[in-house]
Parts: sequence; structure tokens; C-alpha cells
Amino acid sequence: MLTSQSTEDPHPDFAKVQASRPDWRHEESWHFTKTIDPDWKLGRGANDGGESLKKKHVEIDPYEDGRPAVFNYKLLISAIIPRPIGFVSTMSKDGRSTNLAPFSYTQVINHDPPLFTIGFAGGFSNAKDTLANLANTKECTINIVSEHFLEAANASSINAPHGISEWALCGLTPAPCTDVKCSRVKEAVFSVEGKLFSTQEFESRATPGKKTGVLAIVEGTRFWVREDALNEDRNLIDPAGEAILDRLHLQHLSIRSCRKRNTKISLTAAWPGGYMLIPIFAPVLRPMSRLGGIMYGRTVEGCELPRPGYEEKKKEGETDGLIKEKVEGQ
Repeated sequence: MLTSQSTEDPHPDFAKVQASRPDWRHEESWHFTKTIDPDWKLGRGANDGGESLKKKHVEIDPYEDGRPAVFNYKLLISAIIPRPIGFVSTMSKDGRSTNLAPFSYTQVINHDPPLFTIGFAGGFSNAKDTLANLANTKECTINIVSEHFLEAANASSINAPHGISEWALCGLTPAPCTDVKCSRVKEAVFSVEGKLFSTQEFESRATPGKKTGVLAIVEGTRFWVREDALNEDRNLIDPAGEAILDRLHLQHLSIRSCRKRNTKISLTAAWPGGYMLIPIFAPVLRPMSRLGGIMYGRTVEGCELPRPGYEEKKKEGETDGLIKEKVEGQ
């Protein structure tokens, strides 16, 4: 989650540091690249020529004497990256107060039923608004943060006094839901209405009796997807139109014409026997992620790798000399 520990500014004058950096590259669009080693074969191991094997590792006991718990926090959020940002909206049980806050201890863990995890720092006894509201009402929305409202989402983590609206401070727009009373973020490309499935409270190993965290599992009851980001089957939010072209192997076709309306693109492509109209989608989701410290990451590049089939690889001879029984140490 985004706590006061993660919002501490490591720069004495952040405005000055920010001004020294390049402008945001709006023209940066999603694209595919090859993998580092397109000719990689089974058994070859890492693709760095053995360089990583020359490096030494440092062993860390998370509970060693004198090691503050915050050291583990800083280490983990800088190592487990990138992390999805769950932008969580809740409402108090009496309906008089709302809360909006980003959490980077968020993940989808199942699809039937749709289940999501949200991690909270601290226990129930000192729960902040989001956890308190979720525990009391059993409801929330989880919204995915995109580039076009990054600053606003970050602003919602401000340490405002209790009772001050994060919605007003960040300037985002609440939108009504169907199954839950709290609002979703209208600017979000993808949102989930959710009902609390279960919670688990954690106790400190270093300080027995101290509650240090809560895991909430939320079941998604309804999805909201921006229309121009969704395919016709309503089962895919693609990072870009190029991805759909790649999957259908249509990049080899002769593109006869291209029409663009907002973010929806239609290509008329040559096909044996005539022409076909191909609707595709330009980048819309453009998700942001959390890195270490106060850093965010954007996703504008990817590669694809099919899962290898054992029998196929064996038939091709790629497993020759590699088929061995599992032994200790593997």
C-alpha cells in the first residue's frame, strides 16, 4: 500500500529534481519486441552468458538483531516490482463518509470466482478508513490506475485529517455502481465492484502481540470497462491494436486503408478472395505500477513467449540429454 513510509520524499528539493528530468513522452506507444534470445533452447539457462553466476549474494535474516521492520518493507517494495496499484473506494456504514486510496499490495488471485487481494499495514485495532469501511460494509471498488490520472491517484494518498474528502482533493469523478454503495472512479478504464470474501490479520514475529497487517480477499461481483478499450467478445483489454494484429498474424496483410475514430481503429486489409474490415484498439488502459520508494512505472513495451509443450520439444530432440529424475538440490 502507499503509506507514509512510501511517500517520504528522498529528494531535498523534489521540484528541482523533477524540473531537471525529460518531459513525459506522450508519443510513447505500446509495441512488441523480440525476446533477448529468440533462439533460446531448453537447458541453456540464463541468457546473459553466465554473467549472473559471477555475482555474489548477501544473505539477510529479516529478524536479525538490530534490523528495523521498516528495512524489510523498503527492501520488499524495491524488489517485488512492478506491482499493480489497486485504487480502492469505500464508504462508511452510515453512508456519511467516503474514502479513496491507492494500494500496491494488490493482486488478482482467481477468476472463478473473481478474487482480489488487498494488503493493509497495521491491524484492525488501528485500521485506517479504507480497511475500517471495508470491514464494516463488506464492500469496495477496485480501480486500475492509468497514465491519464496518475497525479490524481497519487494525490489521494495525502495525509489529510479524518473527514476530509480525497475525492475533492484529487479531483476525480465518482460514478455509481450496481452491487455496492460506494463509487467507482469514472476516469478509470477498468473497475471492479467487490464484496469482502475474507480477512486475515497478521502478528509481528519481531514484536509478539503487535498486529502488523491485514490481508483482505475481495470477490468481484461486477466489472466496468471503458467501451473503447474492450474487444467485441468483452473478454479482452489489449494493450494496443498492434497486439491484436500480432495474435491474428494480420501484420503480413496488405493494409488498404485505415480509419480512426477516437481510439477505435478500423483497417481494411487484403485477404485471399477479397478484403476484410479489422476493428482494433489503440492504447487505452496504459496502466501504471509501483516500484520502490516513490517511483512509478509505465508499461509501453512487451514480448511474447508461448508455453513450451513437453511432447513437442521431445519430438524435436530439444530434450535430448536433459531428461533426468529430480534430485536433491534441484
